[in-house]
Amino acid sequence: MRKVVAGLFHSVDGVVEAPNEFQFNSFDAELGEELGGVMGNVSTVLMGRVGYQEWAGYWPNAKEDLDFAGFINGVQKYVASETLSPSDLTWSNAHLIGGDFLDFVRDLKAGEGGDICAMGGISLVRQLVFAGLMDELTLITHPVIAGKGRHLFEPGDPTTRLELVRARTTSKGNVVQAYRRLG
Repeated sequence: MRKVVAGLFHSVDGVVEAPNEFQFNSFDAELGEELGGVMGNVSTVLMGRVGYQEWAGYWPNAKEDLDFAGFINGVQKYVASETLSPSDLTWSNAHLIGGDFLDFVRDLKAGEGGDICAMGGISLVRQLVFAGLMDELTLITHPVIAGKGRHLFEPGDPTTRLELVRARTTSKGNVVQAYRRLG
């Protein structure tokens, strides 16, 4: 069975939206190693509409972060959207998810292949966590207070127990914490 994973950049105050606005110079070699390890295991990426549209407008012609650009441009991408049509997906290897998102992920997990990674979709990660489909959630906490932006979890979310499976601090003070759902 395949694993579903996600990794989000995170501020000390819990913001996960637009990390490019609060990362500054906190990216270091250890984060590069961590992300390289993840990319090496992933063969399928899940995206939401907003993330897809933002990334499809940038990564195919990226001039920086070429390792990630090579990965994300070449990997199989499935997009969850109720407003896009298949003809709207012009980025290489991108396909629209038909039907129920969670059923689609269950079918993917039961198949063959590498890890399935949720990227570019805060609501997708939330759905996967609360449906019990997320096998590992990694939060990369940068040493900054973002002050504004969406949080991964919100007031009113169900109490959900997690187990810490690994943690490390990088040379620039980032804390990488990986969790799985308990029970």
